[in-house]
Amino acid sequence: MRVLAWHVHAAWMTSFVQGPHDYVVPVLPDRGEDGRGRAQTYDWPASVSELTPEELRSTDFDVVLLQRPSEVELFERWSGRSVGDHGVPAVYVEHNTPRGDVNDWIHPLGKRTDIPVVHVTEFNRAMWDNGVAPTVVIEHGVPDYGYRYTGELDSLVVSVNEPVRRWRVAGTDLVARIAEQVPVSVYGMKTDELTARITSGLAQVDDLSQAQLHDRMAQHFAYLHPYRWTSLGLSLVEAMTLGLPVLVLAATAAPESVPPEAGLVSSDVDLLGATALRWLADPDEARESGQAARAHALRRFGLDRFLDDWERLLKEVAR
Repeated sequence: MRVLAWHVHAAWMTSFVQGPHDYVVPVLPDRGEDGRGRAQTYDWPASVSELTPEELRSTDFDVVLLQRPSEVELFERWSGRSVGDHGVPAVYVEHNTPRGDVNDWIHPLGKRTDIPVVHVTEFNRAMWDNGVAPTVVIEHGVPDYGYRYTGELDSLVVSVNEPVRRWRVAGTDLVARIAEQVPVSVYGMKTDELTARITSGLAQVDDLSQAQLHDRMAQHFAYLHPYRWTSLGLSLVEAMTLGLPVLVLAATAAPESVPPEAGLVSSDVDLLGATALRWLADPDEARESGQAARAHALRRFGLDRFLDDWERLLKEVAR
């Protein structure tokens, strides 16, 4: 099949495009948010090609994968066709938790019956008011990047983009609290802005490619996942796959996604910090938890399961 999908979340898309289809991503001259084209720092296969809006108009697609409400109008304007029952078959992937007052958590596609909404966690599906839209859950899947854990760096690692702008959503304020007990390194876009906000305990900040990030993450003794309001960060799944023990704020889908043997899931921030200190003093315990985390991640979030789930849905929608 030929599948059209905007490049919105590079890490998620990296897994999605490992399937057996031809994938087309829109590209604009400025590579802005509506036309980023192929990822520049992720390893995407040759089956992913770029097309301009003008080229989309003369190209046929079997399925359109939507990820933002604006893409319905974008596709219709650029291609001259509609999506859904009276146009090109489509699915909508909901990566995010809803925002605003709980009574206003109505999904943008909640009034349509012809476009399935695919949630990445059961938590997401339960939180959104999906209206009459058919829904399905396809949990994250990541490639097996191999067991890389060394734990040689005595600082926790956090992976987050724009940690200052997303201060409370991403739990960056909790990172600052834990950094008072144990050093923390933070990797991602605009992490350099943290140096003006976190004045003690910040070991390293850097913006790395995916391959660099995985190598660096595996050098830290544990992964910290402080997010308050997100579906389930792929970086958490990747950290477990790499063999890191994890310290996770008990929010959103984390409690049902991380088993006790993989680390600690708790809303007690001081306990998360104390557990980090215990692992520093007992690296064997940390390593054992990391091995359990990897085994769990491979079982639950393996790439084959993810691609099989998507293959079934895409075939059903294309029919």
